Amino acid sequence: MDMISFFATDFLGQPVGAWAIFFVVIIALLAFDLGIANRGDHEIGIKRSLIFSAFYIGVALLFGAWIWFSQGPVSGMNYLTGFVVEKSLALDNIFVISLIFGTFAIPRAYQHRVLFWGIVGVVILRAIMIGLGAALISNFAWILYVFGAFLVFTGIKMLFAGDEPMNLEESKIIRFVRRIVPVTPALHGHKFFVRQPEPGTGAMKLVATPLFLALITIEIADIVFAVDSVPAVFAITTDPYIVYTSNIFAILGLRALYFALAAAVHRFHYLKYALALVLVAVGAKIFWAHLVGPVPSAISLGLTMALLAGGVIVSLWKTRNDPVENHAKPHRSA
Repeated sequence: MDMISFFATDFLGQPVGAWAIFFVVIIALLAFDLGIANRGDHEIGIKRSLIFSAFYIGVALLFGAWIWFSQGPVSGMNYLTGFVVEKSLALDNIFVISLIFGTFAIPRAYQHRVLFWGIVGVVILRAIMIGLGAALISNFAWILYVFGAFLVFTGIKMLFAGDEPMNLEESKIIRFVRRIVPVTPALHGHKFFVRQPEPGTGAMKLVATPLFLALITIEIADIVFAVDSVPAVFAITTDPYIVYTSNIFAILGLRALYFALAAAVHRFHYLKYALALVLVAVGAKIFWAHLVGPVPSAISLGLTMALLAGGVIVSLWKTRNDPVENHAKPHRSA
């Protein structure tokens, strides 16, 4: 098989070449981020954070334009809708990430390093979850209705959920990780692991630092969030390529935006109600398509953006006189 035939080979509904283009773009972005733009340990200010976030959004939109022209307007619109939905649902990640960094006392100078390697983990974990989801849908078409019912249920639950603060110190996940991974009591610069003498024998042993514990906690939190965000995009399109690329581009940009939003997450308290309505609408779309007919992608995108815009406007208006807070209360549990 020659190279041209190989890249034209179908893989999960798309040519291998299309997958190759996506991964080349992602690898180039990650190499640029850590190797050039953010080399070394330093704090990332709000201005720099906004610039990088705008850059990632621009790249994501350019990629969406390429999908639009290469695969058609329906695929392009589905990508854009999936990107908006995933980016919106992932906003809750900022609440939790802020809390995790506060719990483990991670200095701002090291936070970008944790988030960078967290993204690498997300690229792998989301690929596994989306691959499994695509396989389930391919073999059991009715699973889409399960996804839809789950999204509606989750959205309704979010609408009536309280705002109880999350106590990570009492988290079963953290206690489990501490039991299986020895952790040093203090940070050791930007290192995830250090070698320390073992009590009694004096033998050098590899031990994790709180920086690694924060990374693992963030990865676990992302898996929890993916339980509703991945089905939400599958409810928009069953094309694994569109689901995966929109997911990854949304998360890349959101992690860049973290440093600008972390200090202002309390201003978006009412956004959770908009996110809940988005989940209900996306889940209901599956049943509507079966009973009435397909919902045009433009209408799905317009409704999603209208709900989110309303949530942001109401949040900013209601909290316009609120004092600045250091940490946010996450809306979903990790």
